[in-house]
Amino acid sequence: MDTIITDDIKANITSLTSELKEKAGDKIVLLLVSGGVDSTVAAALLLKALPPSQVHLMYMDTGLMRKNETAQVKEFLKKFGAENLHIVMCEKEFLAALKGINDPEQKRKTIGDLFIRIQEREVQALNLNPDYFLAQGTIRADLIESGQNAGKKANIIKSHHNVASPLVDAKRKEGRILEPLRSLYKDQVRELGALLGVDQEVLKRHPFPGPGLAVRIVGEISKEKCDILREADHIFISELKSRKGPTGKCLYDEIWQAFAVLLPVRSVGIKGSPGEEQRKYGWVLALRAITSADGMSAEVYPLPSKDLLEISALITNSVQDIGRVCYDISGKPPATIEWE
Repeated sequence: MDTIITDDIKANITSLTSELKEKAGDKIVLLLVSGGVDSTVAAALLLKALPPSQVHLMYMDTGLMRKNETAQVKEFLKKFGAENLHIVMCEKEFLAALKGINDPEQKRKTIGDLFIRIQEREVQALNLNPDYFLAQGTIRADLIESGQNAGKKANIIKSHHNVASPLVDAKRKEGRILEPLRSLYKDQVRELGALLGVDQEVLKRHPFPGPGLAVRIVGEISKEKCDILREADHIFISELKSRKGPTGKCLYDEIWQAFAVLLPVRSVGIKGSPGEEQRKYGWVLALRAITSADGMSAEVYPLPSKDLLEISALITNSVQDIGRVCYDISGKPPATIEWE
């Protein structure tokens, strides 16, 4: 996944920074960062366009993040000279709000609304001026899948917490939303990030949904399920980074997006060392790996059988609550990339 800077992106960076300066003026700008490519590039762009003292970056540890996410986000953003980085620990609030919810759209809307409510509460606690701008790392694919700017006949494929919640809509109506990446696709965002000096380690990160692990756990959310999925996903991604693909690059770099999904299904399995095996009723985990140009369509990545078998064995041997591993072979369409 080599990043190549195009003339279009070079030309856009001047207009993007100028537009941000003009719209924001001397008002405080608050960006909700997730640590993914989009929000990190948006943060780098804001810090280039505006004085660091004017930019506030708020990261919420929802308990729905990947393993070691918070520490990595803090390290990445400090490299850009961020002066106002606010880490909000709110796992209990998100898990409580999601309790009993099984419907994917309700999960997304619940998470989106809670994001903004907590953000507003934390802003008040910081005594920032109430006329602040809310900036987001929304990209073109987010808007299209939410039915915005995609033509009158566009269908809403799924709601996105940063474009569809009522509170975000209210901010938009007030004219206090900044979405500098809204016209760019994912590959263009990576090009822009490289031009801004964002580390390749960040730019090569696979896309991660705003609602986090909540849409990778099919059915109701719990801390136990999050912990199980977090560990299994970490093993999957770590293995992809350490294994070579057909081109000689690591598998992770050959794949556009890879992740694990915890299914609401248990199956009988066998756990324990030889001679001490016991039957155990464990969760079923699905692995997904796809290739794509912009996220609007996707093909299944043909992971070699040897790697699949070894990764599956490593997960079931390391994560005691997982008893079976499957590989998702559905493209987009007919399936979406995320399961929910």
